[in-house]
Amino acid sequence: MSEYTVEFVGTGETIEVSEKETILSKCIEEGIAQEYSCRVGMCLACSAEIVAGDVTQPAARGLTDEEAEEYALTCMARPASDLKLDRGKYPPSIEDETGAMENEAAAADD
Repeated sequence: MSEYTVEFVGTGETIEVSEKETILSKCIEEGIAQEYSCRVGMCLACSAEIVAGDVTQPAARGLTDEEAEEYALTCMARPASDLKLDRGKYPPSIEDETGAMENEAAAADD
């Protein structure tokens, strides 16, 4: 069983994660404050941008195929190499959705 180093950019936090466990489960075990909600790959709360490295996340249903190459859902993602992740970075689909909701709310106030 392989273990990989997962470094969180800008935090100084690094963990060792096996290819058999999710990044989120190891964060919880190690006491690292990784945001999450559904834990089933749908809500995108646990999203992190992949700065370097590779993950496997076949059950990450909340991401498009293109997004899955650039973002990890830590509740589903398992390392396939050493990684650098930037936590709190969300894929464009969620950013677009959030922006659209804000624009709709602003228009309703007018």
